[in-house]
Amino acid sequence: MSELSENRDVINHREVSEHKEMDKKTEILWRKLAACMVRARRGEELTIGFLGGSITQGSLASAKDKTYTYRVVQWWSDTFPQAEFHVVNGGIGGTCSCFGAARAVRDLLMYQPDVVVVDFSVNDKGERPEEERFYQETYEGLLRRILSWPSFPAVLVLNNVYYDSGKTMQDRHNAVAEYYQVPFVSIKDSIYREIAEGKYRLEELTPDGLHPNDLGHELVAGEIIRLLERVRAWGEKEGPCAETGEDRMGGKLPLPLTQNAYEQANLLTIQNSQPILCGFRADSREKKGHLDTFKNGWIGKKAGERIIFYVDASCIAVQYRKTIQHPAMSARLILDGEQEKAILLDGNFEESWGDCLYLLPVLHHGEAKRHRVEIEVIETENKGETPFYLLGLIIA
Repeated sequence: MSELSENRDVINHREVSEHKEMDKKTEILWRKLAACMVRARRGEELTIGFLGGSITQGSLASAKDKTYTYRVVQWWSDTFPQAEFHVVNGGIGGTCSCFGAARAVRDLLMYQPDVVVVDFSVNDKGERPEEERFYQETYEGLLRRILSWPSFPAVLVLNNVYYDSGKTMQDRHNAVAEYYQVPFVSIKDSIYREIAEGKYRLEELTPDGLHPNDLGHELVAGEIIRLLERVRAWGEKEGPCAETGEDRMGGKLPLPLTQNAYEQANLLTIQNSQPILCGFRADSREKKGHLDTFKNGWIGKKAGERIIFYVDASCIAVQYRKTIQHPAMSARLILDGEQEKAILLDGNFEESWGDCLYLLPVLHHGEAKRHRVEIEVIETENKGETPFYLLGLIIA
């Protein structure tokens, strides 16, 4: 046998091996989604869930039926007309995966979803390495919470992108997704690239460089549907082999990639905590749905008014309103009585799209003990007219 023939045999064996490895990886990634499609083909009822930020909420689409979430659900309905589909959209604008992990049960998992699309790649903003590590950890906690839920949903990760800069947390998020054998869709590697190549102009798809318009939502849905079509074709080819959605990890998740403090993150609100009120008052207005965000919090109207929590945790984040109604009152947070390390909670929001449900980590992997968290309204140069609004604490 010639040296060329020997080399060709080696290459062929390598290609066959790589092809088999890809088939195995594809089977692991797609099996749970394919199993849901088998159930849909049988005419069963399924719940499709979404959890994410403003793009998932439907921001800048002109109507509900123009959003990417509606179009994805429509694909399921059109492809499997014999099935019945229920929808849970847990998108809240301006929110990150830390809040997502804390609210996942309330806004998504209690409805026992069968399929879940997760989108936090533009709201998990990692400007510095430590921020990237923080959001990779909170994102892992969120995925673990979803994957271990008793309905064992098939999960699909959606990586959106800042269309004007290409910024996204997809590398950190995809590292987590691959570790847990979760398929993902990248908008940076598809639509963003097509803009760079001149197929679309930026202003054709987004008016602000981030939130897609109707055409942008259609294209985002198209990328998800492209993956779903591939899974459907694979499942039909595999036949009975695709019918089981059992996790190849035996129903048990592997050891976490990160320190994983946020898998059981808890959101403290007026419904489940009793802070000491020294001037702050509880907001008693009725909250109507998860998008009625600025209700059921605590309100501080005058400088010197305080609210005090005692919490058992090693990780603490505070959630409060940043408002476009300037000037707004601000506050300071004092952890464990260390006034010299007080953290400013500025109630003014400098962007124009609306009030922001702002999350600020104040303790990350600190000492696990009972901590005292005091928040006090303060005087500022600009006399605040809009009250300071505290939504709650996230502890882990």
